[in-house]
Amino acid sequence: MTGTELRERRDTTETAATHFDITDAVRGESLAIGSGFRALSFRERHFAGLMDPLIMVDHYTMTEPTFGAHPHAGIAAVSLLFENSSGRFNNRDSLGNDLDLQPGDLYWLNAGRGALHDEAPKEGARIEGLQVFVNLPARLKREPPSALHVKAQSIPVVEGPGVRVRVVLGESGGVSGARSPALPLTILDGQLAAGARYTHALPAQHSAWLYAVAGDLQISTGDRAIHLPAGRAVAIRNLSAGSALPLDLANMAADAGHFALFSGSPIGEYFVQQGPFVMSSDEELQQVQADYAAGRLGSL
Repeated sequence: MTGTELRERRDTTETAATHFDITDAVRGESLAIGSGFRALSFRERHFAGLMDPLIMVDHYTMTEPTFGAHPHAGIAAVSLLFENSSGRFNNRDSLGNDLDLQPGDLYWLNAGRGALHDEAPKEGARIEGLQVFVNLPARLKREPPSALHVKAQSIPVVEGPGVRVRVVLGESGGVSGARSPALPLTILDGQLAAGARYTHALPAQHSAWLYAVAGDLQISTGDRAIHLPAGRAVAIRNLSAGSALPLDLANMAADAGHFALFSGSPIGEYFVQQGPFVMSSDEELQQVQADYAAGRLGSL
């Protein structure tokens, strides 16, 4: 998709109360690796710059080891397991962590200047969730790596008629979850019964990325309403200097709906990417590639 096509997908709306940018609904691209990995994949280039600070989101199902040990640098690699997963998801990294994630867990690997990572379902497991690359600002790309494990049982829930929203990180609906370890970020994992609605207040100058996992959603904000069937996502930026932007979500389907929402402050910095490396310059990219080749990113 060209830059011109991207700009055509973006709409700026201003009313007396709100000022925001919003994209059209974007369909995920199908991705299959081997016999045990299927995904719908979304990339920042599909969202006219409004996905920032996210770079990539894959909605995946994994039933067998797929990737093996692999490096990351300049990003946070975030794994959010949906509660309908079954079995254990082994997670190892060069920080010395070796643990089994359970359905509903989150694991945030803050790769910084570089780390090795491997995650694979244990025998008989079926893991469904989101694999997310969160960009790091330049000041954090050369910091030592770190990690955060948020267990499902510790995640607070916003509940109402037909509504169940897990506040995995950040804040929503007056409820606070765990704090993001690198930059302010809210992650919501929400279930909506048929006809149910939920409103998230998007802070001033923040962006949101909203994905319909299941159901037939509608997102309304300002004077815009966008249809969001399962497998599609939309990105929004609140351009207001001081007012939160209400994001109203409704499940229009007769069956249960499921959504994931990420919101945070855009980084707005130039970056270069090659696979799992996202750095601020070609020189930094070449350096981290050399570090990986020389074994300086650690070992599992």
